Amino acid sequence: MNHSDRVIETVNSPHSAVYDSISASWNRSYKKHGLDPARQPEQFVVTETELASRIETAERLLQVTSPKMDHLFQLVGSSGCGVFLTDQDGIVIDQRCRDADLHTFTEWGLLQGANWSEEYEGTNGVGTCLVEDRKVIIHRDQHFFPKNIGMSCIDAPIYGANGETIGVIDVSSARLDQTDNLNALISKVTAETAMQIEVAHFMDVFSGFRIALVGGSQAEQNMLLAINSDDVIIGATRAARRYFQWNLQGPLQPMAATDIFSRDDSLKGFEKGEKTAIIKALTRTNGNVSETAKALGIGRATLYRRMKRLGLDRNRSISRELSR
Repeated sequence: MNHSDRVIETVNSPHSAVYDSISASWNRSYKKHGLDPARQPEQFVVTETELASRIETAERLLQVTSPKMDHLFQLVGSSGCGVFLTDQDGIVIDQRCRDADLHTFTEWGLLQGANWSEEYEGTNGVGTCLVEDRKVIIHRDQHFFPKNIGMSCIDAPIYGANGETIGVIDVSSARLDQTDNLNALISKVTAETAMQIEVAHFMDVFSGFRIALVGGSQAEQNMLLAINSDDVIIGATRAARRYFQWNLQGPLQPMAATDIFSRDDSLKGFEKGEKTAIIKALTRTNGNVSETAKALGIGRATLYRRMKRLGLDRNRSISRELSR
């Protein structure tokens, strides 16, 4: 049975959409987009004018992406892989490949301006990654069209400053000896690259604001919050949004940073704000109570009473208070 017949047999099965993600993608390609695996599709490439417009729109992303793509290509390029960046619509806007492989990638249609959405190319790394909003590996005959089954495509989504998907980083290869283990290794570094791009883009968009890291492990380096001078959270990465169970994309409802980071739930409202203000003032004076009282415009005795009421131990070092 040839590849086209296998695809059609799979999509005509009444249960194919629930078998696995590849079958579900084949279903979308065939039934939703009306693609026929037996017919050679025409490569859809946007005009030079539209490509230039898309590149201009993505200028900020491209600036932070370029060094990350260079590094990824240094890791995988010698094995015959190409590295490609698409925008949120699956249009290739940047690429890295060896001169010796350029003709092959161009023949496949992996070139700037090419549309690799599922709508045009069926199941493929870029398009399926965008639809399913997760990292994917589409290995050889998992592609929808027979013309693409010589490729292995490894992809990860790139999230923007508001949590939205703004592009895909793709590593494609035509190596006949491309193994599952090699794909898994490339997938790991591709996903790490996507995360690095997300972090760099977030910090670029929110440059001038305080950036707070929510997670502490290496795997949580993309859990970031942007906080303005009023201690109001105005931005969060996708991972941070997921952690706090906020909307995964779109503008944030402004919220006080102290409400997120405070671990003292015994104080509410003004008391919590008062405690925060006193701790900040003590920090600025190195724990000098007299200077703190003067800065707050109250008497030393009054400050001691308020510290006692709020559970601030006058004998506890300020560093210990801040670490609570």
